Amino acid sequence: MQKYLLLYILLFAFASNAQVVKVEGLVTDNKAVPMEMANVMAVNQETKAMDSYSITNDKGKFQLSLKPNTAYLVKISYVGYKAVELTINTASESIVKNITLEEGAMLDEVEIVREMPVSIKGDTIVYNADSFKTGTEKKLGDVLKKLPGVEVNADGEIEVEGKKVQKLMVEGKDFFDGDTKLGVKNIPADAIDKVQVLRNYNEVGALKGLENNEESIAMNIKLKDGKKNFWFGDFTAGAGPDGRYLLNPKVFYYNPKYSINVITNFNNIGELPLTVQDYFKFTGGFRSMMKKGGSNFNVSSNDLGISLLRNNRAKEIETRFGATNFSYNITKTWGLSGFAILSSSTTETETKSQTVILDTGDQQQSDEKSLQKSELGLFKFSSSYKPNSKFQFDYDVLSKLSKQNEDTGLFRQQIVNNTATSEDIFTGKDQSPKSVNQNLSMYYTQSDKNVFALEVQHLYQDEDPFYNANLQTQPFDLPGYLSGQARNEINQERFVKTNKLDAKLDYYYMLTPKSNINITFGDTYSHQDFNSHIFQILDNNSTNDLDEPANNNRVRYNFNDAFLGFHYKVLSGKFTFTPGFSVHSYTMNNIQLGTEYKQDFFRILPDFFALYQIKKAETLTYNFAISNDFTDINQLTEGNVFSSYSSLFRGNRTLENATSQVHSLRYFKYNMFNFENISGYLQYSRKTDAVKTNAVFDGINQFSTPYNSNFADENFSAFGNYGRSFLRNYKASLNASLNWSKFNNIQNGIQRTTESFTHSYTVKAATIFKNMPNLEIGYNISINDYNNSTFITDKPFASLDYYFLKAFSFTMDYEFYHYHNNDNTVNNEYDFLTASLSYQKKDSKWEFKVSGTNLLNTTSLNDDGFSQFSTRTSQYFVQPRYLLFSLKYDL
Repeated sequence: MQKYLLLYILLFAFASNAQVVKVEGLVTDNKAVPMEMANVMAVNQETKAMDSYSITNDKGKFQLSLKPNTAYLVKISYVGYKAVELTINTASESIVKNITLEEGAMLDEVEIVREMPVSIKGDTIVYNADSFKTGTEKKLGDVLKKLPGVEVNADGEIEVEGKKVQKLMVEGKDFFDGDTKLGVKNIPADAIDKVQVLRNYNEVGALKGLENNEESIAMNIKLKDGKKNFWFGDFTAGAGPDGRYLLNPKVFYYNPKYSINVITNFNNIGELPLTVQDYFKFTGGFRSMMKKGGSNFNVSSNDLGISLLRNNRAKEIETRFGATNFSYNITKTWGLSGFAILSSSTTETETKSQTVILDTGDQQQSDEKSLQKSELGLFKFSSSYKPNSKFQFDYDVLSKLSKQNEDTGLFRQQIVNNTATSEDIFTGKDQSPKSVNQNLSMYYTQSDKNVFALEVQHLYQDEDPFYNANLQTQPFDLPGYLSGQARNEINQERFVKTNKLDAKLDYYYMLTPKSNINITFGDTYSHQDFNSHIFQILDNNSTNDLDEPANNNRVRYNFNDAFLGFHYKVLSGKFTFTPGFSVHSYTMNNIQLGTEYKQDFFRILPDFFALYQIKKAETLTYNFAISNDFTDINQLTEGNVFSSYSSLFRGNRTLENATSQVHSLRYFKYNMFNFENISGYLQYSRKTDAVKTNAVFDGINQFSTPYNSNFADENFSAFGNYGRSFLRNYKASLNASLNWSKFNNIQNGIQRTTESFTHSYTVKAATIFKNMPNLEIGYNISINDYNNSTFITDKPFASLDYYFLKAFSFTMDYEFYHYHNNDNTVNNEYDFLTASLSYQKKDSKWEFKVSGTNLLNTTSLNDDGFSQFSTRTSQYFVQPRYLLFSLKYDL
């Protein structure tokens, strides 16, 4: 590591010696009032390039970093004022210039040689993409990573101000609504003109200003003129040693009337355009319409816990992917859109793990190998009809289809009461879940004072998970089970069907231009059926059906929440307040074992929102809410259900709701003067009567049942980020996140309180040169403390990109990991290096590229986890080093 750190220091020292001349001053109006967010840019008279720019702060101050001994045309502009131009010839000393603007028309846009790299128009931040490109960018994600205040995480999710971007659009049209990853990984960088960040976003114009949308952020990509009304995209094909291959064609077409996007990807190099995690969390743009209702009733998934990849890293991955997205405006008032996504993948995983039971100290060590096959399908169709500004009618339908199976062989060693035993275990998991989600919405503005909104959603979900476990020892004593077999082969089939209907009618009445009331009538109704059966395969391959009631479920569950809500929103100076409450009538009943159990009750649930608009780009937001949390049918089934070969679950039909109290505080500041961005939040939640677990352990094997705890669970989380640019070629950021949780459960008959405290800190710095190598270095430390078991990951990292000789592009990413625990019984070091070199002349459609992944041939990685009863640390194996030679043709 020392040689890498020395290299970084030398590069930064070299970059720091680049001499600059500061030009600074104040911009005021003719009354000497400072003008915030005035645009100041300096155009090099020789090259006609914009060498520096600034946006004035709240005191009207600007600062430019220019080259010495150079002639510049400096332009100052502000909406509604006459632009000012002045010529400056730099020497080696700093220059002070104060500017006065007079009211009047701005210069015509064509007279401005270069656009400002960043501008703010109301709630929209506009980035001029070319101002941040250096020539090495290939996809949208590469561009976004260079924009101040924008982050792209490892999962391809875009974050702005610490909040996830919920919707990605291109030319105002949804791009695979509900997922930003496909856009981040596929939209060509050379097609991007501007990136618009839409804060306080509400896709229903009639409701903008009536609702609080401070947590909602969308992003719109504006294309360059040459990419509109033309097909664009690229075709990539690559091959390498050991049979590695990549085929990745994608094409795009946009015009005002319709758009078409087609993306395909076939490879065995570890690229997964759509992971199983992506599939299950893919919303298709369906929003949570009951967020103001005060009740949380979430339909859980019976996904059998099929292993999920860690950042798409596994021992072997092969994927086949195809997707298309379209939009079509039938008329100016009626538009259709939709997408279809198909993905098939085969994945091999190998994991070594150690699990320690917190109460007893018993351990399990396992060496596990799995083969996963997944076929995923997503289909969406949408219709939006807006005949005028007063009426809007929307309909959406999203269908999810999948087929997944996982076969696993593992060697398990248990250490129970200081006695070690071992055995071979084989498991199989199969499931073909499907769901259809429909949404119907109507919005009507009757007058300037009266607005109506009707929203209805229906979910149909059908799940059929099948589980098989083949063990040497009998894990649980099940009624009707035949002991004495050479192997213990246990099977369970489950069939779970859900029909859920949400409907609400909102009425908004404008009391004054700065205040309104909102009355909500709503209802949530859910009907679920759960059927399961356990059977045993004997040594002679005959079937032993375990027909006893304890091993079977025939459950029907109905839930209904009828509610009335009232909210009052008022703007007073820099403050916005929205107090409110909702009144609920709940009815629940479940039928099983020949009897019915019913509950019904009333609740009043308050909530409160406050916003302090400190400055134009500085806010402080507070949220408070009390909500009722309800379980679905999966926690109510009183027959045995296998969670895994070592975990048996039995529900509790008498469970009651939990009550959550949540407080959150969020701060945001964006300073265009030096691109200083500060964001942070604090959140505290307390849940009473929480549904918790009563677990009995027999060594490693766990039998559990849920109950309502008399002790409150608590959680506190915090996040903070500070970033800014320095001079004109450097930027740095620091962020920290932490999460503390306290859990209460019963373990082996004793009330147990466990705590987890995870915290992570990252510092990084980078250069942002146009014609020199750009380097980013950073350091991250993650500390996971699980009830006095602590796991630490130190991760220094660096990336380098360089565009040179007007044709070559070199990129490199390096990460070093030191993973260890507090007593050093676990201690491992590994690193990852990826690099690529490509060649493409400026006006050529052909690109030639050689790339390498895992160049240091790291064999495995580490991670850890916490389950409230145990801690786990794992070592999982990854794909070996490989090289790929690829050819790309740009349309």
